Amino acid sequence: MSDEIDPKGLVREAYRIEGISLGECRSIFLDWALSLPEGAQSAPAIRRLLERHATAPEGHPMTQVLTQGLEAGGAPQRRGGRAGRVAG
Repeated sequence: MSDEIDPKGLVREAYRIEGISLGECRSIFLDWALSLPEGAQSAPAIRRLLERHATAPEGHPMTQVLTQGLEAGGAPQRRGGRAGRVAG
């Protein structure tokens, strides 16, 4: 099954891990964000993930991380080539 907003199933699995920590969720979010196709808009994908997992237990750390990602303007974007190696 192909999932355009969570192709590796990272976020789905985060919600299934009992006792997952906030730090682990942040790491999963970063991996998810860097896996987005180039040029993809992260904010709509984050909104869809939040809608999809709206029935998760209250206070789940992955929901907190997704919400923070949305408030921060979305996920970090990978910079390739020289731009990724040289500090601005």
